[in-house]
Amino acid sequence: MSENDDVADSSGNDHAADDLTHTTGEGDVQMVDVGDKPDSERRAVAAGEIRLQPSTIEAIRADQVGKGDVLATARVGAIQAVKHTWETIPMCHQIPITNVDTDFSLAEDRIELRVAVETTGKTGCEMEALEGVTTGLNVVWDMVKAVEKDDAGQYPDTGIENVRVLTKEKQRA
Repeated sequence: MSENDDVADSSGNDHAADDLTHTTGEGDVQMVDVGDKPDSERRAVAAGEIRLQPSTIEAIRADQVGKGDVLATARVGAIQAVKHTWETIPMCHQIPITNVDTDFSLAEDRIELRVAVETTGKTGCEMEALEGVTTGLNVVWDMVKAVEKDDAGQYPDTGIENVRVLTKEKQRA
């Protein structure tokens, strides 16, 4: 493919290869240079859910899960993941995190986690918010897997779903 060949992205839009920001015309991977961008106050909120058995939700509410406090542990995991996003997502800039808020909502058969991340810098923080959500929900799964397994050792009622960015904001600093 030459550097002038058109490439379709996942939305079906055509882009010239020159417009791709994470690869060179030769196909080499590169980090986007944000050095000339002005600092902005940025905030992103992401959310996701883990589907669980109602009995597991009740055990979490009653703090009766053998491994310990599920939501406190998941909160720590979510915050740690936000702080380390740049280490796990290729070409993601290391950004100064100024605040992380986590909010768990328990329903009859699921837990929703919302993670809000704030930074002042040259690039957004939506990947950090998403990383916080996915890791926080993975920690919930890890904490409850013993009670979620069926007799065959499988997880037919357990699933992480609906992970998405809810909002993304940017204001000049």
